[in-house]
Amino acid sequence: MLDAIVVGGGISGAVAAGRLRTAGRSVVLLEARDRLGGRTCTVDLLGHAVDVGGQWIGPTQKRAHALARRLGIATYEQHHRGAKVVRLGAHTATYRGLLPRTAWNGGTVDDPRIGPRQLLSLGRALAHIELAALRLPVGDPWDARHAAKHDALSVEEWLTRHVGDPVARRVLAWGVNAVFACEPRDLSFLYLLHYARSAGGFQPLLEIRGGAQQTKLHGGTQQYAKRLGEGLDVRLDWPVRAIVQDERGVTVRGERGELRAGRVVLAVPPPLAHAIDFAVPLPAGRAAMHAKMPMGSALKWIVAYRTPFWRERGLSGEAVGDGRFVRAAFDACAPDGSFHALVGFVFGDDLAGLKARDEAGRRAAIVEDLASFFGPEARDAIGYVDRDWTSETWSAGCYVGVAPPGLLTEVGAALRAPAGRVHFAGTETATRWTGYFDGAIEAGERAATEVLGG
Repeated sequence: MLDAIVVGGGISGAVAAGRLRTAGRSVVLLEARDRLGGRTCTVDLLGHAVDVGGQWIGPTQKRAHALARRLGIATYEQHHRGAKVVRLGAHTATYRGLLPRTAWNGGTVDDPRIGPRQLLSLGRALAHIELAALRLPVGDPWDARHAAKHDALSVEEWLTRHVGDPVARRVLAWGVNAVFACEPRDLSFLYLLHYARSAGGFQPLLEIRGGAQQTKLHGGTQQYAKRLGEGLDVRLDWPVRAIVQDERGVTVRGERGELRAGRVVLAVPPPLAHAIDFAVPLPAGRAAMHAKMPMGSALKWIVAYRTPFWRERGLSGEAVGDGRFVRAAFDACAPDGSFHALVGFVFGDDLAGLKARDEAGRRAAIVEDLASFFGPEARDAIGYVDRDWTSETWSAGCYVGVAPPGLLTEVGAALRAPAGRVHFAGTETATRWTGYFDGAIEAGERAATEVLGG
């Protein structure tokens, strides 16, 4: 009998398996896909490695940086020099800093513009979020004084009640789209605060410099899991269908047979865990998380160009706003100047309009949107790749599980607590940098420590 089985070959599962193997335990890592990496995926575009999954690490994500160094993966800074582009309704302008300070006069919903009134409303709302997040206990938001009240509210309801200016609400909704890959109506306000608390504030979630989008990995982030998997007993194409535990151990069953171990680490997204049959029922809070926490909805795209024309015009490549599909974009050029590209996302409701199109149709739509931000040169693309994570069977969406109103206070401490011989990893269970690589690493380390002490 094995000492442990780890289910899920993303970063969190690979970290857990590696820790157990280093400690001398016999361990098998099971992955339903034909590759390791989970929600990281590095592919080729015109001879260059590009990430169609998770991509960035921030300066305070110390575990992610330390792991990259240990694995020999070099890093470089996300390009951010120059002006940003904002598109709001029919208006396009450039700005610098966190908020889109433009020369427009404040407008209306029908003729939206950003002026002093909108900036004041945005500033007040962000300050309110930062202060409320700081009041949460790290990792245990359900223990906060106003947890039930905040968890009962969707972010959309909170914005409606507390942000008087409709244009400011619209801009803040872009931020929610970008951070969670979902619509504000589908997200608990307490979960937003928990996310911000785990990252040291809401602003770091939005920023490049000093924030979550500051640093990238040479060769792509899938290297984390691939290099961790070297030397491990990895079984690919091995979806798990049932987990049965008794007083002596755990049996893991799938289409390829069954394995027996003393303990199991489950490191898969909540909807996939919900599809596994547990002969011994899980604690109510944990079962609720699996059943009620959907994944975000994101399509990530990369568009390649012959030259970085935006840089030549003094633009950073960062854009936000009201494209038909595009809500956020960034520079994706290679640091040595050998590859020029923009990268960005389609989120939430906007994704429905692309799902029925083939790759050529999606490319045409994205490129046309980029032209509305960066001008007609954006139409001269020479390469394109994308990944619709809602169509990925073994992810069920991206970036992360999204807690709807009421879920966090229902889940409570069961979010991380072992269920007998079953332990839980995955970035959703992290206390720091929930939803990010750093959180995935923390969760994998914690689950391995639990197994070693069990």
